[in-house]
Amino acid sequence: MLAEGTKIKRRRRFSLDDLELGLLSLPTFLWYIAFCYLPMFGVVIAFKNYKPKPGQGFLYSLFVHSEWSKPLLKNFQFLFRSQDAQIMFRNTILYNTVFIILGVTVPVTLAILISQLYSKRLAKVCQTSMFLPHFLSWVVVSYFIYAFLSADKGLVNRVSASFGWGEGLSHNWYGDMGVWPYLLVFAQMWKTMGYNMVVYMASISGIDGTLYEAALIDGASKWQQAKYVTLPMLRPIISIMFILAVGNIFRTDFGLFYQATRNSGAIVDVTTTIDVYVYKALVERPNINFSSAAAFVQSVFGLVTILAANLIVKKIDPEAGLF
Repeated sequence: MLAEGTKIKRRRRFSLDDLELGLLSLPTFLWYIAFCYLPMFGVVIAFKNYKPKPGQGFLYSLFVHSEWSKPLLKNFQFLFRSQDAQIMFRNTILYNTVFIILGVTVPVTLAILISQLYSKRLAKVCQTSMFLPHFLSWVVVSYFIYAFLSADKGLVNRVSASFGWGEGLSHNWYGDMGVWPYLLVFAQMWKTMGYNMVVYMASISGIDGTLYEAALIDGASKWQQAKYVTLPMLRPIISIMFILAVGNIFRTDFGLFYQATRNSGAIVDVTTTIDVYVYKALVERPNINFSSAAAFVQSVFGLVTILAANLIVKKIDPEAGLF
């Protein structure tokens, strides 16, 4: 109970701190408006026969000059009625499923192992070396892969020839469809696991040290500490990373499947994904309506999958969902 005559000091609705924080966040707010919300009007292109009119702005050409497609979903037909529809959807979903599974287990394992190193300098070296591929573009990585797999000067063929293995220099790796699914998975993990590992290591560094001390007093081994302390404390961030990854299950890295494979026609059955197919279709027949329809389909499917993944995660652990 408050003493009689005591006045409750109410906070003003708007203070100087609010103004400073508002000005600080203003550039980010304007960036999201300009590059995230205003482009949403472009979704209409997927349902129209967009025809730019010279001398007029984008909005006039879109809403006044361009007519609605008849039927309304005409622009979506090229994506689902294509002969490669089954192949590209299969590849997109299966590759991303493998990426999601390995994208959680491998970085978490590496983060736990590196965090257990006694030498902090060695831990920094390992962390930096694994994080470095994240900054390389797929164009650069494609030349690395070509240096290993080139039919005439590739390192793999030259080593095989020197040891007398196989056909030596005559083996065409860019025509071997059986090996590329494994190479694509390996390249994806090599390039992305460092970033995810740093995220998990940041979470591990925030775990209360007294939990490990209590486990050590109880006689827990390193494996038991990781199983009963580290992993349960990492469960929220693992759930968030998993949900975000599931939201992109219908999107693929164009550089991985097009540039890293050098667009080899002999392996299209294992490298054709939705993004690669749309790009090739636009090269052959430029049509912004088709690309907008494909992006709209990917966004809708991504929304459905991320909502479903979040619902499943919250059913398992109510406190581990994204929202």
